[in-house]
Amino acid sequence: MTKILVFTDLHMLPEGKRIIGLDPEQRLRPGLAHAARMHPDADRVILTGDLTHYGDDASYQRLRRVLADFPLPVSITIGNHDDRRTFIRHFPEESLDENGFVQRVIDFEDMRAVILDTNLGVERGHPDHAGGVLCEKRLAWLDQQLAAAADRPVVIFMHHPPHDTGFKGMDAIKLSNGEAFHDLIARHGNVRQIVAGHVHRTISGSHRGVPFAVFKSPLHQQPTPFEVEDTHTSVDEPGAYGILITTAQGLLVHTEDYDIAESARRAVDKA
Repeated sequence: MTKILVFTDLHMLPEGKRIIGLDPEQRLRPGLAHAARMHPDADRVILTGDLTHYGDDASYQRLRRVLADFPLPVSITIGNHDDRRTFIRHFPEESLDENGFVQRVIDFEDMRAVILDTNLGVERGHPDHAGGVLCEKRLAWLDQQLAAAADRPVVIFMHHPPHDTGFKGMDAIKLSNGEAFHDLIARHGNVRQIVAGHVHRTISGSHRGVPFAVFKSPLHQQPTPFEVEDTHTSVDEPGAYGILITTAQGLLVHTEDYDIAESARRAVDKA
């Protein structure tokens, strides 16, 4: 059995900065503490991008301080709010593929985790900045990793969902070549789950027969009206992280709304 925890869309800011009045560090630390306390047996924690809000040095430095005393092993990839070069400067130990993308493979006893870099690589302010892509080099790398996995079950971790999720605004900035991605994984037939972030909402389903899960942010969430086109709207709802557990028959996917759990625990402690 392999247990993997997933945190996504941390949106760390420099000290003193906030998003809709919320401090990213103050929202993230209780989630990490909850994960360490409730899942000390986790094999890995994977952060699936938008680690920072502005891709700046101060925010990556702050995130590194937050993670410094976290007791579980962590692997990281980046999202559209991140800057690849700045991230690598502050997290040089994170694995890069041969082309310099923040991608890696982790083989567990019963599954292979493939972590993808969907960052478009354009400057902030570019009209396509918020979207994602897997260029030819990244697709070729993924092709190699799936071929090498053979019959081993594969779970793919990425920032941008490679298909629509039902939110009009967010679907406009999904992975731009999602069908090419799905064509590739269909040829191999060993991908059992896709895990993504980006949308700030708990979503699950399947696309072309492959199950997917999207998890909430620790910080703020996507409003639920599906037709909203503004991708910058946010609501202060409880933070969450994802839990994946392999079984002999397949894979279990849970969402832990740790803010709710922690509030309940504090209420019990006061009673």
